[in-house]
Amino acid sequence: MKLNKLKITDIELKDKRVFTRLDLNVPLDSNCNITDDYRMVSALPTIRHILEKGGKPILASHLGRPKGKVVAELSMKPVRKQMEELLSTEVILARNIVGSDSIEMSNNLKTGQILLLENLRFDPGEKKNDPDFSKQLSLLGDVYVNDAFGTAHRAHSSVSGITKYYEQRAMGFLMKKEMRWLGYVAENPNKPFIAVLGGAKISGKIDVIMNLIPRVDTILIGGAMAFTFLKARGVNVGKSLVDDSKIDEAKKICKYAIEQNTNFLLPNDFIVTTEISEDAQTEIVDRENIPEDRIGVDIGPMTIKIFTHALLTAQTIFWNGPMGIFEIEKFSNGTLDIARTIALTTRKGAIAVVGGGDSVSAVNQTGLQKSFTHISTGGGASLEFIAGKELPGIVSLSDRENT
Repeated sequence: MKLNKLKITDIELKDKRVFTRLDLNVPLDSNCNITDDYRMVSALPTIRHILEKGGKPILASHLGRPKGKVVAELSMKPVRKQMEELLSTEVILARNIVGSDSIEMSNNLKTGQILLLENLRFDPGEKKNDPDFSKQLSLLGDVYVNDAFGTAHRAHSSVSGITKYYEQRAMGFLMKKEMRWLGYVAENPNKPFIAVLGGAKISGKIDVIMNLIPRVDTILIGGAMAFTFLKARGVNVGKSLVDDSKIDEAKKICKYAIEQNTNFLLPNDFIVTTEISEDAQTEIVDRENIPEDRIGVDIGPMTIKIFTHALLTAQTIFWNGPMGIFEIEKFSNGTLDIARTIALTTRKGAIAVVGGGDSVSAVNQTGLQKSFTHISTGGGASLEFIAGKELPGIVSLSDRENT
């Protein structure tokens, strides 16, 4: 996958309608109030650049999962209001995503104004990458900018289909930053290179692990996915979460790591309990001695020490996935200690990239966001990138050398 793509700074924006795909999929509370505007703030540099260069931003995003229907609670209205406050400029909401009314609004947009389209996924054509919907979207802009890395792995109309109708298809500043640091990790990292992978499911990370094994020095495995690997080695894991359908693939991964001379470290001990709750009773057990009636919910103190020692030697770190059920405080030590260690290693000169998802929430809990080199805005997209897959949202952008 070519990464040398056309940048927003390469194209003329003055008096142009700039169709700008963003990831404004922000969390909302029961009253439709935005509870975290991180994704909106991340998009501001691109929007401000368009305004400063005399362009007219036509902003497009999805919000939640309306499944191709209009869902009032998932309207972009709160996004419009928050965007206006963040930018101190007028943001107009187009009630119809496509059609004559929206085209007229885009044509009549004055310099300094912003047009925000209603939730793209209100239309079933968006997720289907429908050619007609893609063409209708393209009529709203003169040039195309994609700054939505979080949806770059989706072949949807606003990400892929629409680009067929534009000669200039550029990436915004956030997309540029994502590609810079994830590209560094995937292609030319300083050694020692350590990957920390956790989370509940092994299924979404098999390709990532297989792609990383020849590139890294060490892989540290935590979270519930560790139990699938342990069971593949014949270890009794009690009632811990296991994906039995992936046992054979776990065996292949372990074998491949040996062949590639890659350190593949599984936890030595765990925090276990009989129930997953705030007031659960816990104990520390060796991985070979997990009782039949216990569930592993976090890595243990010995594992934290071993993982910490390894991480402090790293020059490059990629982290995706928590070490345990960190949402519950007494099961969070492993995840938060690993986050603090990676932050410390980064402050000492290492490059640390967090691959989106729950790992971002863990970093936020520590308050050490600024101690990491890069925190990705796309969990699924970052994993597919690291797995070596082609992302439609990147492939569809103009190659820079051809402009």
